[in-house]
Amino acid sequence: MDKAGLTSVIEKLPNGLGTHVGREVYLDGTLFSGGEIQRLMLARALYKDGPILLLDEPTAALDPIAENDIYMKYSEMTKGRTSLFISHRLASTRFCDRIILIAGGRIREEGTHDDLLALGDEYANLYTVQSRYYQEGKEF
Repeated sequence: MDKAGLTSVIEKLPNGLGTHVGREVYLDGTLFSGGEIQRLMLARALYKDGPILLLDEPTAALDPIAENDIYMKYSEMTKGRTSLFISHRLASTRFCDRIILIAGGRIREEGTHDDLLALGDEYANLYTVQSRYYQEGKEF
């Protein structure tokens, strides 16, 4: 729960870990926010402790602070296992050992963040587009 950032959420629940989540099955279920549900799914994947961790847009519903928290813990979460991280948020690629850009169902580029920026092709363009709004003094 700590690694997924759910400890404080669990502590506030009426029955702790025994609290029902959602109301599809249990009328007394607690409704989680999108970010809390995303963290719960991450906690379940980490609890499984399998050799491969597959995360598809794991931070899409998180605010920037919570997203950063996940990124800062990512190395610890994935230690000793293979991890596949699918994301359209290219800021998350900075901590990846290898990036594979897929477009039109085909691998278009492959390498590290620095390699792909130096290549100056699709990845570099996408990264530049996403990052330009965070750079001071840039004219758009």
